[in-house]
Amino acid sequence: MADIDKPYTVYRGGHDRGTVPQAQEDGEVKRARRGRFRGRRRLRLWLLVGGLLLGLILFLVGWGIAGYVALQGGVGDAGKRIDAATRTELSAGDGALFSRATTILLIGIDHSDLAGRAGNRHADSIMLVRTDPKRHRINYLSIPRDLYVDISSHGRHKINAAYQIGGATLQLRAVKDFTGLEVNHVAVVDFGSFRDLIDAIGGVTVDNEQEILSNRFDCPFSAAICRDWKGWSFGKEKLHLDGRRALAYSRIRENRLDAGDSDFTRGSRQQQVVSAVGDRLASVGTFFDLPFIGGSLLKPLATDLSAWDLLQLGWVRFRASSGKALHCRLGGDPSTTGGASVILPTELNRQVVQMFMGRSAPQPPPPGGTYQPGCTVGK
Repeated sequence: MADIDKPYTVYRGGHDRGTVPQAQEDGEVKRARRGRFRGRRRLRLWLLVGGLLLGLILFLVGWGIAGYVALQGGVGDAGKRIDAATRTELSAGDGALFSRATTILLIGIDHSDLAGRAGNRHADSIMLVRTDPKRHRINYLSIPRDLYVDISSHGRHKINAAYQIGGATLQLRAVKDFTGLEVNHVAVVDFGSFRDLIDAIGGVTVDNEQEILSNRFDCPFSAAICRDWKGWSFGKEKLHLDGRRALAYSRIRENRLDAGDSDFTRGSRQQQVVSAVGDRLASVGTFFDLPFIGGSLLKPLATDLSAWDLLQLGWVRFRASSGKALHCRLGGDPSTTGGASVILPTELNRQVVQMFMGRSAPQPPPPGGTYQPGCTVGK
């Protein structure tokens, strides 16, 4: 009985199996709290990033719509300057411009009537531009103004006389008849206003391959200064040109530092300027300026191209590599008729047209022939 009444001794030196120490329990709670905090912080970060991306997308879409609306206004005016007869000469394309090859005729006129009516001056420049989305390439084909050809119902003339006889409609028909090509779109460019477009996009950059000193045309100074002015001068270097100098560069007919310079080298300079304008129009900077300048970009143009067509062309031009551009020219043998200098076409022109269309490998003009046709690849 004495043993039964003996009090128990309680030992607290350890812990029962299956229980968690207080310190360990506190640590797990803290880690759980930190995990929940990090999870909430990551969620807030992703929500912030997603919100910023959504805001940026909405901004770009809104800005694009504003630019498109501004561009569409200018396109509407430019479209009114192309008459129905010219439109009927065009061939409809099959599919979207950003996925199919498209041929565009560019007609340059010097301070003339953009509506392209008969009775105005000869065309100052004639060029075909062909997009090649599959090859990510743009092809250019310069057509010399003095090329002596048959003009429908009007006999043989220099090809640029078609514009004076029958406006843009007859000029388009003359180009189609001579080359045998279908043309999908046409743009008549007023050189007098073209410099304003170049200024609006911030100028253009060209790589000039030879030093140039022109004759004394279009002096930009006062009469007193122009008496001693020697002409337009361009160094053999990369040039950034404003509208006035870009226009002069593309129109030079005589380089007093190179007797071999001709209307053909002038055509090459025009291709350079047209390509450079395409680069600027397809640039990110122009996209952000579009709501402010979109309405005025097409003031120098009369064209059947819609705003959607132009945006597609801009995308094609943006993806095209300037190093892969194909630069072609038609030509022939120099001659005279009625006291006027002309170029008599040769059979080689047919081969050049095939090169321009991408149906045969490009070949440069034969050596020793100043006016011979051919194609080169590069800038």
